[in-house]
Amino acid sequence: MATRVTTTSVAKIGVPDEAHEHRKPDSLTSRALRRLRRDKLTLVALAVLSLLVLFALLAPAFETWLNISYTDVQTDKTFLPYGSFPHILGTDDLGRDHFARLLYGARVSLSIAALAAGLSLVIGVALGMVTGYYGGIIDDLNNWFIATLTSIPSLFLLLIVSALFIRTSTGSGVVPLILVLGLLGWTGTARLVRGETLSLRERDYVVAARSMGAGAARIMFIHILPNLFSVIIISLMIDIGSLILVEAALSFLGLGVKPPEPTWGNMLQAAREYFTRGVHLVIMPGVLIFTTVLCLYVIGDGLRDAFDPTSKD
Repeated sequence: MATRVTTTSVAKIGVPDEAHEHRKPDSLTSRALRRLRRDKLTLVALAVLSLLVLFALLAPAFETWLNISYTDVQTDKTFLPYGSFPHILGTDDLGRDHFARLLYGARVSLSIAALAAGLSLVIGVALGMVTGYYGGIIDDLNNWFIATLTSIPSLFLLLIVSALFIRTSTGSGVVPLILVLGLLGWTGTARLVRGETLSLRERDYVVAARSMGAGAARIMFIHILPNLFSVIIISLMIDIGSLILVEAALSFLGLGVKPPEPTWGNMLQAAREYFTRGVHLVIMPGVLIFTTVLCLYVIGDGLRDAFDPTSKD
């Protein structure tokens, strides 16, 4: 008698291995970077700004490659127009190469704005954290000083200080200008950091660290400062853009960097007398100031949106 064997197969539903893996939650930084990669406008602004900085850093190399100089006076080559090789952007009233002066002007203008913004950032972050964490009379005195300082029109105050310290200084006046802009420009950062610190000092992890015996310095630098990173970066970008405009305004008024050291501002100031003969001397410094400041503001706005914890991917 034949025996029939029946084979029974059991269908198994496969479960992807990824479902068994415990994915780590995204940090604020990783989410911000992912948002930035999708923000085309911010990426374009970052690329343009990086290109401007690169050209400024390579200014001596361009002088060598094109056999030009930003200091050599050539009275037989004054007011050359665009496309006059090797002077691709023409020359100024003294025959100096305009392209080379724009590159060296970028080095000076960007350096002044970046260093002054860095100085004001250090002062503003330090005062904002201390006053926001301790509060009380320290906070009241700081608020009173900031209110008094900001009640004076900023341009008027800068004109007075620049006339007293920059015009009477020896040399080009770059270092005094950095100090003046840095020591007078920290109030906005201090207010911003103070407000964030007032919120952060009441968070659970700060209360827990305080209950475990952590000192004030450790709490501010280990627990509060890292959470201010996004605010600091955004403030830095906006401050650099604002200080480029301030430096250009002071140089245009003759109270900034002294010639022959070029900046975009004093190049505009010198070119206004020759507008009809050398319009190219006015256009390019203005275009570069506008483009750089616009890029910095766009980057700052993009960083603010990227680091916003309430925004959705």
